[in-house]
Amino acid sequence: MTFGLSDWINILGQVLDRLPLTLAMLVVSLIFAMLIGIVIAFIRIEKIPVLHQLATVYLSFTRSTPLIVQLFLVYFGIPQLLLTFGIDINHWSRFVFVVITFSLHTGAYLSEVFRSSYLSVGKEQLEAAYSVGMTYPQALRRILIPQAFRVALPNVGNHTIELLKDTALAFTIGIIDIMGQVKLILGNNYGVGMFQIYVAIAVVYWIICILIELVILWIERSQRKKHAGISN
Repeated sequence: MTFGLSDWINILGQVLDRLPLTLAMLVVSLIFAMLIGIVIAFIRIEKIPVLHQLATVYLSFTRSTPLIVQLFLVYFGIPQLLLTFGIDINHWSRFVFVVITFSLHTGAYLSEVFRSSYLSVGKEQLEAAYSVGMTYPQALRRILIPQAFRVALPNVGNHTIELLKDTALAFTIGIIDIMGQVKLILGNNYGVGMFQIYVAIAVVYWIICILIELVILWIERSQRKKHAGISN
């Protein structure tokens, strides 16, 4: 089978139809992952009893098991577990289970990014803030968080790109995102044009990753200009 320009356009059109769902999974999961990462980072920095130990176990499990296993545990395991307590969540959307899995998975990695970024800001800066009469919340908002944010930003960008690629696993539980759409196209074509179809989706992912990198770069430059302006 020969693929012409019209065939490429048709394939890209079908794939892009599912792009909003993929981006929705990315954005919603990233928001919750950042919230989880901040909470876990705070627990580990402050070494809160019991919660610190639980956070350590959570991080160890999340980083030691494949994401697809975590996805199956959440999608198939949690409903069965809750059903033993009389709670039925089998009617929940697959999107919810995907967001839960991706948020917990990425949140574990972001927590280490946030923790290390916070610790990279020297304690002497906190002491200096106290010396001029700032409270801890004020020092956190004006000094620690802005500096830690600049340190964390490149790694946050990397994990955002990783999360985008992880969304390709959503089709394994029946979500028809751009990867799921590719599987449907291949099934309808009986595998014909497999190379061309995978090239098309690779280009789509590539372009999205480039856009994410450009956004992160723009934020980094904005922060540098803002910091330079404050310094001057």
